[in-house]
Amino acid sequence: MDIFLIIIGLIFCIIGLIGSFTPIIPGPITSWIGLLIIHFSDFIPFDYKFLLITFFIASFIFIIDLILPVLGLKKMGGTKSGLIGASLGLLIGLFIGGLFGLILGSFFGAFSGEYFQKNEIKKSLKPAIGTFVGILTGTIVKLITTTAFLGIYIYLVYKNLIY
Repeated sequence: MDIFLIIIGLIFCIIGLIGSFTPIIPGPITSWIGLLIIHFSDFIPFDYKFLLITFFIASFIFIIDLILPVLGLKKMGGTKSGLIGASLGLLIGLFIGGLFGLILGSFFGAFSGEYFQKNEIKKSLKPAIGTFVGILTGTIVKLITTTAFLGIYIYLVYKNLIY
């Protein structure tokens, strides 16, 4: 049973790492579930404090990732039309071109929404760049978090299997 939990926990950590790049999979939360799973094995002591702290970190990163693109859009003078365009572009881009489509889709969606509202290329480009920077920042933060969770996972398994 312990080997099964180790494998399932590792799968969740890897899926969480992949989720850092996609809006469909909540990367940090999924990686945290991997950490939770291995704490149910017999060889890793159950640590409520560790799990609570890492859960709050994962939840905080999840929320921040939702807010960053909106903050980028608003900080650069975006409107509700730009936000709607970015959201639609994100979804369309994801289905058409995966990660690359997601980034370009949200950028062009924000640009289109802003252009629809303002009818000026220069004024529409600035919020689109803000959205792009927000998405990129969120992705980097999620990647750092899920990589750290995977590193902690490997450390816990290695430490408790070897000693």
